Amino acid sequence: MQPIAIVRKGRGAVSNPAGRFERDARERVDDGWPADEDDALAPPATVVSPDAARSVITRNTSPDIGFDASINPYRGCEHGCVYCYARPGHAFLGLSPGLDFETRLFAKHEVAALLEAELAAPRYRCEPIAIGTVTDAWQPVERALRLTRGCLEVFARTRHPVSLITKSSGVERDLDLLGPMARDGLAYAMVTVTTLDPALSRILEPRAPAPWRRLQTIRRLADAGVPVGVSLAPVIPFVNEPEIEAILDAAHEAGARHANYVVLRLPHELVEVFHAWLGEHFPDRRARVVARLRDMRGGRDNDPRFGWRMRGVGPWADMIRMRVDARLRRLGMGRERPTLRTDLFEPPAAGVPAGRRGAVRVAPDPPAQGSLF
Repeated sequence: MQPIAIVRKGRGAVSNPAGRFERDARERVDDGWPADEDDALAPPATVVSPDAARSVITRNTSPDIGFDASINPYRGCEHGCVYCYARPGHAFLGLSPGLDFETRLFAKHEVAALLEAELAAPRYRCEPIAIGTVTDAWQPVERALRLTRGCLEVFARTRHPVSLITKSSGVERDLDLLGPMARDGLAYAMVTVTTLDPALSRILEPRAPAPWRRLQTIRRLADAGVPVGVSLAPVIPFVNEPEIEAILDAAHEAGARHANYVVLRLPHELVEVFHAWLGEHFPDRRARVVARLRDMRGGRDNDPRFGWRMRGVGPWADMIRMRVDARLRRLGMGRERPTLRTDLFEPPAAGVPAGRRGAVRVAPDPPAQGSLF
């Protein structure tokens, strides 16, 4: 019997596989009997639990990452992007990288206070900090919780450099902080655009803003004086790969002046989550997509080696790289991101409260695009 894939309105994953650390696994199977009414499930509610982090600045030493320090106010992401490389991190919490990842969220309610305490430490040395490198810092729950806003207020007050990556139009709320910081060389942004097709976007990243809205966000960031680029990530053969040139053209027209791309990576449980999604939404091309992805990963589902994991190897990887490079040359866009200033940093006063005590301790953040995956 084959496991049943269930499409839930407003959710990306069609499966909820057990994490790799679990001893037992449960799955729905077709036993020949009529499906229960519960199989036509309404969209499951999003549950947000507290994350009692004791520190919030995460360091990485990955040589193919453009930053050394990052902050992620949330674990899990309600956007529901089926391709998200961060999904396997939920296995450390005893949860599924499938549906759980987009419905069982964890919020670092004390993130701003913890950040300020770390910046005030005598041994702290200023360097740019990236926001939203694992999960989107402006996902829907941010509208109410305003945790990312709190971090930006700390950065603005201390004149600390910050970069951000998001696919959410919610970042426009914070232009009053980002605009002045950018004018002082303290901020830049990357906006992820994976497709211009709203129908594809609805199943690929169901709770993220529509493609046209993300282009509008690029324009509004640029109009506010924030240097902005576009992240075409991930590139999925035969799914959004045909749109490479169109996406770069549209982003440039909206105001993006630099760009990057990543070929789809499938670490750990993400293989099962993504393959189930492909089989449900694109059964006609599933075999071709999987074959091309494996071609770019040396015959495997995932190649975690530094230097290769973002771009892949072989003819298909070379073709994607050449197409991106050719379009960037035509548009006059580059890959180099702006250099942020560190000489304006004004450390906060020491003695900031160290966050809430007594909450349930959860696992540390996975490294941002780090060797773990």
